[in-house]
Amino acid sequence: MTLPLSVWNTAPTSAPAQRKGRYVPGSAAHPAKMLPAIAAHAIKTYTHPGDLVLDPMCGIGTTLVEALHLGRNALGIEYEPKWATLASLNARSAAQGDGTGTGTVRCGDARHLTDLAPTHTRGEVALVVTSPPYGPSVHGQVRSTRDTGERGVVKKHFRYGDDRANLAHVSTTHLLEAFTEILTQCRTMLRPGGTAVVTTRPWRERGELIDLPSAVLAAGKAAGLTPAERCVALLTGIRESQLVSRPSFFQMKNVRDARRQGIPLSVIQHEDVLIFTRPGPHDAPTTTTQHCRDVTARAARTDHTSTSTAAVRSRTCTPRDGRGGR
Repeated sequence: MTLPLSVWNTAPTSAPAQRKGRYVPGSAAHPAKMLPAIAAHAIKTYTHPGDLVLDPMCGIGTTLVEALHLGRNALGIEYEPKWATLASLNARSAAQGDGTGTGTVRCGDARHLTDLAPTHTRGEVALVVTSPPYGPSVHGQVRSTRDTGERGVVKKHFRYGDDRANLAHVSTTHLLEAFTEILTQCRTMLRPGGTAVVTTRPWRERGELIDLPSAVLAAGKAAGLTPAERCVALLTGIRESQLVSRPSFFQMKNVRDARRQGIPLSVIQHEDVLIFTRPGPHDAPTTTTQHCRDVTARAARTDHTSTSTAAVRSRTCTPRDGRGGR
């Protein structure tokens, strides 16, 4: 199966510029904030004013803020109380600004989404916009000697929280199984024909490529969703037909450290965006859940001991027919 590919020009300005004046103090500390323009593009493309938008792992509420400013209603679920509180405050601020919709945030495990969400929202969601947690090599902030006055670089804000039950702390195999459960819950929340947009990216772990986009594609199918598009959302600007990279200090340090170890890491320039739809009542269900678990279990047993370029491997989760992925 070959999915359509399109490019979203979602970084005409920097991430801080996109967030300026729209988030309460403390929001910047979240380690993996979605770029606001990505959420806004998805909302404008796949919904209409008055529709309900859901983010089952909403963090500080970026999806909710953008939905409310665009005249949609928004529902967010967040596991960590700290981020749930900030998401609620950000949603309230957006609703009181030029937002015309209503925003609701519930704190809890998205694997129990249908129990956490208001009863009247089940089967009424027009769009899900979310992203699974990435490995710690992908996100975070660093402080240099110039910031601290002390020698060396200090990493900060690279954890979602200290609760070890948070999916950001679990193995890739466990993460994919849990995310499949979350997408299954999202399918129940979506109205027939509704859309789910998942942003993701690969990363390297001890030299091994973790192909999370392909694994999420398989997870969506295992959850009973139908893949519709595979897009690219730019994290870099475009000027005179040229890409203008805006890597953070954290990203640049991470890339340099990896290359010194012989790992072919590069600055991330885009997010993979996977678009699914909820099938209608007469569409046949998928049967790939067990196969997804089998493949990720085998991947988890891959030898991680070597960090040389020659030893780089790719881990993924593929649907039963073997046609998923790039």
